[in-house]
Amino acid sequence: MCARPEEELIGEIDHIDFVVVRLPFLHPFSISAATWTCKEALLLRLEAGGIVAWGECVADPDPYYAYETVSTASHIIKDFLLPLIEPGMGLGELLARFRHVRGHGMAKATVENALLDLIAKRKGIPLHELLGFPRRPIMSGVSIGLQDSADILVGKAGAAIDKGYHRIKMKVKQGKDYEYARAVREAFPKLALMVDANGDYSLDDAEGLARLDELGLTMIEQPLSYSDIYQHSKLQRRLKTAICLDESILSLDDAVAAVELGACRVINIKQGRVGGLLESLKIARYAASKGIPVWSGGMDETGIGRAVNIHLQTDPAFSVPGDTAETASYFDLDLVEPPVTLGPGGYIEVPEGPGIGVEVQADRLDRLTIGRQRLK
Repeated sequence: MCARPEEELIGEIDHIDFVVVRLPFLHPFSISAATWTCKEALLLRLEAGGIVAWGECVADPDPYYAYETVSTASHIIKDFLLPLIEPGMGLGELLARFRHVRGHGMAKATVENALLDLIAKRKGIPLHELLGFPRRPIMSGVSIGLQDSADILVGKAGAAIDKGYHRIKMKVKQGKDYEYARAVREAFPKLALMVDANGDYSLDDAEGLARLDELGLTMIEQPLSYSDIYQHSKLQRRLKTAICLDESILSLDDAVAAVELGACRVINIKQGRVGGLLESLKIARYAASKGIPVWSGGMDETGIGRAVNIHLQTDPAFSVPGDTAETASYFDLDLVEPPVTLGPGGYIEVPEGPGIGVEVQADRLDRLTIGRQRLK
């Protein structure tokens, strides 16, 4: 096994392409900040010696979830990150150069993911082996967006339970929180249930958030501002339920600050937001050393990004079910084969084969593509 992927050499790249795709959601997906009816994703395609590798940017076309967008990521990748690549350099050296570009973790992760896929495919090994971990079944979890009524939410939760998901996350916002969560809890007393606010509350709402303690939730995800760690530490001291930080964690340094301040008891690692797989593994190792559980967050990725997240979760530090759901929960038509499906016991198998282990289907790519650009 390859325990140090950062030491791998990048090698010559023949072609580099941007591909922008748009995949309609089966149902609109709503959080406290916005509603989306489709997934518009920037894909980075690398070709070298007949091998094709892919990276998916998790940014949206709009800045409602994060400041990075498809357009900004395209700009940063094309004009600042790709020019730093030199044939024969090590991946670790390239990522060190990336630090000269402040922020833009989604853009950085796109390039890093594609390069790791390329390196693994050149070596003829699956991505998880390149990262240093053996295959293992991956726990499943589904995220349910904001619903028009508690009854609809309970119905969707019941359908997810019937499929075998290990945990359910429900989105909440002010006015759609306690009563909605209570309805789900009363319907399913033993359900592993968590809520995600996407930063919709302030510290002034602490008393109302404390009402959630009586519902036996596994965690409350990102109740306060994306940019905050300190006020979360004050809120955590007022809650029995564990706070999980998500959008506040953009790097290992953020994770250290959050743990040292007592701002959370769980961390959601979105590799596509923190700058890639290698930064994610650093965060996971640190959290494990402090007894802090971590899990892999999702960004409604296509099958390319989903496969990357599944490989990441072969790291045993990911001990909590993540946002790892069946493809069929979100899309009627995805880009890749095989799709993500739930197996016996609600577990998901890691894709087999070299690299990310899934194959982009040319006909589907053509059908779903809304823009292409050859960069090299």
